[in-house]
Amino acid sequence: MLTPEHYQKVFQQAHSAGSPHLTIIARANNLSHPRLGLAVPKKQIKTAVGRNRFKRLCRESFRLHQNQLAHKDFVVIAKKSAQDLSNEELFNLLGKLWQRLSRPSRG
Repeated sequence: MLTPEHYQKVFQQAHSAGSPHLTIIARANNLSHPRLGLAVPKKQIKTAVGRNRFKRLCRESFRLHQNQLAHKDFVVIAKKSAQDLSNEELFNLLGKLWQRLSRPSRG
């Protein structure tokens, strides 16, 4: 996702899956593929190295799970404790949250 308008649409009517380390917000889109947006505030992860690491792992996890995900826009929001996770822990957590969001909603 590229523009602030895309992010605003996701935040307006979305469902989410979260953990103490991060939150993923999702909203259906009209495209034939899922899209990823990242929100990694300096206030939560102080160093550029930490923010870039978090974004790199999110993108890779999204790439690997893309074929299992519904046609939705996803925004991953980092929390302060995300910087304390190892690469493997963060990757496993993202996998669980992608699974939770890809299930059909009851309703």
